[in-house]
Amino acid sequence: MRRLLLCMTALATFAAQQAQAQSMWCLTPAERGMFEVQALRSETMVLATGCSDNEAYNAFIERYRPELMANEHDIAGWFRRHYGARGQTVHDAFITDLADAHSLEGSRQGNQFCPRNGLIFQEVMALPSASDLPAFALGQDLVPATVTICSTASAKAPVRRKIVRRIRHVVRHN
Repeated sequence: MRRLLLCMTALATFAAQQAQAQSMWCLTPAERGMFEVQALRSETMVLATGCSDNEAYNAFIERYRPELMANEHDIAGWFRRHYGARGQTVHDAFITDLADAHSLEGSRQGNQFCPRNGLIFQEVMALPSASDLPAFALGQDLVPATVTICSTASAKAPVRRKIVRRIRHVVRHN
């Protein structure tokens, strides 16, 4: 019985990792770190509001403000590049979906949410340097599999731009 339980747990963990990998298939490792930092920010915000821990959240934001602002700028650029004119709308939807998923998980965990996840503030504040933030965030796997980052639209946008550039080039030289 114990082996069955261990196998089922391992299988569930593997399935969750596969689902997350599928939602992030279009990202480079650096981009994935960028999205995980955004997910870390979302998770800490949900913890701050759900667990009444504004002091820890404010300390996190203050310590990492330049990195978090640069990360937000990079993510906004990623959405512009991959979704064009719809980039801001898709970016806003991503941020909302991320917060909703973290809130829903908090509701599922009930009174265990704060004790289970509240230690993340201590862990992130113990990092030796702000440059360690992306690696730390990657290790947390906080982007839920239910949050879509990569879609067929994001994969097609760069290809369309290349085609348009090629057509313009041909037209100019003929």
